[in-house]
Amino acid sequence: MSQYDNVSVVKKANVYFDGKCVSHTVVLADGTKKTVGVILPSSLTFNTGAPEIMEGVGGSCRVKLKGETEWTTWGEGQSFNVPGNSSFEISVAEGDAYHYVCHFG
Repeated sequence: MSQYDNVSVVKKANVYFDGKCVSHTVVLADGTKKTVGVILPSSLTFNTGAPEIMEGVGGSCRVKLKGETEWTTWGEGQSFNVPGNSSFEISVAEGDAYHYVCHFG
């Protein structure tokens, strides 16, 4: 799916890590919330409340989930799951940008 139809968009952006990650919240007709955003070149750590599925829609990144020792590379068309009440490290290389949709729950 390349677009979401019939959605509401929260106008104010979610800005994290001094602008290295910027997203917007979209609300689907059934009330489901997602964020659509981009992570610029950096190495960041995110904490999760609810479980998340990170769907890559452009670029690539390396990810290490809490408790893991190995990094995994993810790109466009690939998704990774993050448990709730957890965290993950994400690294985006210079010259790249990782575009994503975050699905909650």
